[in-house]
Amino acid sequence: MLADRYAMPIMAISSNKRGAQSGVALLVALIMLIAMTLAGLALMRSVDTSNLIAGNMAFQQAAINSGDAGTETASAWLEANNTGNTLWTSNLPQGYAANRQDPSAGQTWDAFWSNVLVPAGQVITLAQDGAGNTVSYTIQRLCNSSGDPTSTGTDCAVSQTAGTSTGSSKGAGVIALNFSSAIYYRITSRIVGPRNTVSFIQAVVAL
Repeated sequence: MLADRYAMPIMAISSNKRGAQSGVALLVALIMLIAMTLAGLALMRSVDTSNLIAGNMAFQQAAINSGDAGTETASAWLEANNTGNTLWTSNLPQGYAANRQDPSAGQTWDAFWSNVLVPAGQVITLAQDGAGNTVSYTIQRLCNSSGDPTSTGTDCAVSQTAGTSTGSSKGAGVIALNFSSAIYYRITSRIVGPRNTVSFIQAVVAL
């Protein structure tokens, strides 16, 4: 009888320990499950962000490639009108300014484009291409004022005076090589693409 009297409490104590251990294991499992869930969500968000960044970079690169159309179109217009004094004066409806124009201090090119060039009517917009990019361009002669580029007051980037070299393949000073310096024109293209991407490219053409 004594053996039976002490056996029951011993069995009850053993049962309580197993229950306590099961409760702790369940709590640890729940904590691990929550941690793994949060880690999975963070990983999914990181992957989505990376894909979004990669997609935006691809759209931006495609926009830059499309900007070549603006440069080529503007270059063709300059070559076709590079006769006489046609390029001495501005032709804003054709996107051409005979004097240099730059954003003011602290002004971005996008703000300068939208607030100055577009209202002045000196932006040419091409048809949207197959990639969904819309290209616009403007041309500025790199002179401080319009007029004859050979004039001192026009103050072009390169003076339109003839130069003479002092050397040749036959030896220095034997044969003089004459040349005329070129006029520089800056072509600025603005490309608006999918996902509201906006890119600018600039090219300088010498004629």
